[in-house]
Amino acid sequence: MSCLKGLKYTMCVVNFIFFICGAAIFALGIYLLTSSKFSSLLPSLQVVNTASTLFVTGIIITCVSFLGFLGALKEKRCLLISFFILLFILMLAELATACLLLMYEREIDQFIEKDLKTGLETYEAGRGKNVTDANDWDTVQKAFKCCGVKNYTDWKDPVPPSCCIHDPCPKNGTQFWNQGCYDKLKVVFDNNLLNTGIAVIVICIIEVLGMCFSMTLFCHINRSGLRYK
Repeated sequence: MSCLKGLKYTMCVVNFIFFICGAAIFALGIYLLTSSKFSSLLPSLQVVNTASTLFVTGIIITCVSFLGFLGALKEKRCLLISFFILLFILMLAELATACLLLMYEREIDQFIEKDLKTGLETYEAGRGKNVTDANDWDTVQKAFKCCGVKNYTDWKDPVPPSCCIHDPCPKNGTQFWNQGCYDKLKVVFDNNLLNTGIAVIVICIIEVLGMCFSMTLFCHINRSGLRYK
């Protein structure tokens, strides 16, 4: 009984921590939704941007963790089984997404490269106009020290000052960053691939433990009908 009681309060504490984290992610998503969406960088992914992803992720984490917290605290079987099912669905969705990314890696690369070129054309069309996200490319080029999709020749004259190595920018093409933003972004992604994989594995382990804990409590309550003193 003491072990099950400890398991119960462990679930409460862990789910409460995840609830706070989910609320923070939700708030960050709302904040980013009011700022630049980088829609001119990847126009086809305007809806699926970082802000929207954080917003939805925050909602999911808060809802699932609230179910787990309340189900463990009140010893409600319906909440515990709902918590188990949602965690199982989330884990399947994560594994399916990982498999799709591995299977269609080449197609995704080609899509992103093509969309970056479309975004560059959108930027050029908006230069000199009052376009809200006209600075998206400038921000990326300054941050990653890159220019264009493949190199600075992707730009029509004049090349944006954000491509310049030195400030102020001289009127000389040799002073532009030679590496394109597509290659730079790909290198950053490849360098963080291992960390991303480890993070996914850790998340899956946490989800499996959550499912085991919730099912253990569910089975105990269902079998004995006793409440913790």
